[in-house]
Amino acid sequence: MARYKDTDKGQGQFLAVNFSEQLVQGTFEYTLNDLIDRKMDLWIFDRKYNNDLTGASAIEPRILLKIILSCYNMGIISSRKIAKMCQTHMTVKVLAEDTEPHYTTISNFISGMGDEIEKIFSEVLLVCNELKLVKGKLLAIDGYRLSSNASKEYSGTKAELQEKYEKIKKIYCNSCGRCSRPRGST
Repeated sequence: MARYKDTDKGQGQFLAVNFSEQLVQGTFEYTLNDLIDRKMDLWIFDRKYNNDLTGASAIEPRILLKIILSCYNMGIISSRKIAKMCQTHMTVKVLAEDTEPHYTTISNFISGMGDEIEKIFSEVLLVCNELKLVKGKLLAIDGYRLSSNASKEYSGTKAELQEKYEKIKKIYCNSCGRCSRPRGST
């Protein structure tokens, strides 16, 4: 009779995790992290925070954006579920930089900055689509589902869409290094 090693599925383990090595280059999450941290101007989010002299420290908007946009890309739109993902999903935990925002923090950020988040999400999706990183057919923004190619902001004539595309590509293309267009060309 064959003998097998004994295993214990209930045994917990402590694992050393280096967050900087968890995001795989060429994935949506890696690109999202890079775009939010290095290439997007997020000054518009700072106007909501008036805690310079008093009040508790806030979670940075760039971290909340990365968490929310990553979860939206996975089809998770509930603030409670997004908060749970920050505790249980390694990729989201890495994007959250090991913070665990309360669901009310996430909800308040989404409801107070919905238009700004939608604009950033659209720009991220355009860049990721160019890099062929967006696979889904349906993307959700703040609980409102619509096909990713049916956004009001990105509908119009072919010429208008091409103009918007060139504008966004001009902003990000020079620094991404992955496009077929040579750096510095317009």
